[in-house]
Amino acid sequence: MTLVFTPRPGSAPLTSMVAAQARMEARLLLRNGEQLLLALVIPVLVLVGLQQADGLLDLGPGRRIDVLTPGVLALVVLSTGFTSVAISTGFERRHGLLKRLGATPLPRSALLAGKVGAVLIVEAFQLTLISAIALGLGWQPRGGVQALLSVVGLVLAGTAAFVGLALLMAGTLRADTTLAAANLVHLLLLAGGGVIVPFDRYPASVQPVMELLPTGALAEGLRDVLDGAAVGLGHVAILLAWTVVAATLAARTFRWE
Repeated sequence: MTLVFTPRPGSAPLTSMVAAQARMEARLLLRNGEQLLLALVIPVLVLVGLQQADGLLDLGPGRRIDVLTPGVLALVVLSTGFTSVAISTGFERRHGLLKRLGATPLPRSALLAGKVGAVLIVEAFQLTLISAIALGLGWQPRGGVQALLSVVGLVLAGTAAFVGLALLMAGTLRADTTLAAANLVHLLLLAGGGVIVPFDRYPASVQPVMELLPTGALAEGLRDVLDGAAVGLGHVAILLAWTVVAATLAARTFRWE
């Protein structure tokens, strides 16, 4: 019996490319100690520190840990999905890694999808750890299975929006500029994006603007569903709008070198 070898040249299926890219990106994120500090240690310190420092920050009515935890979960998504991805991608461009990826059949959309997949893998571990610590501090989430499903949906939408914004920044700016800009945006959103402090603690004049920010939509959405309310369609719509705009612009403007 004669075996005939028939070559089938061509690129791998898109799903296989995305899965391979996601695995590689996840390994790179987990190996980067500085990014893990930003994305994991700092949220834990914020959660524990602000819970213990009662009176340091006005979080409004309700149990402090119940108000604080959803904001810290949103902070994890911001740190990992936006800041870490923007900085790492910026230096990947600087060192020529993305130039080599650009010579492969990997399309820009697959790069975006792979980075989202990697961030979701890392976030799953981070959010689980933060939730466990919060439960140990007395957190009492409400809503049961429906709330859990709503949280998953909000995290997916928020992650897609933040990764899209990260790639838009890292794909157009120089690496050093991306490093400074990503950290600056991170601090500004942490302080004034409705992440930790609920909207009603801010002046009424700035609340409409904050509601349109992806951080505000994610944090307030998480607070609502973990307090037993139904997921707000407005929060989801804002996150999806940021996702579509950021991903579209990133796919069109991203430079491999």
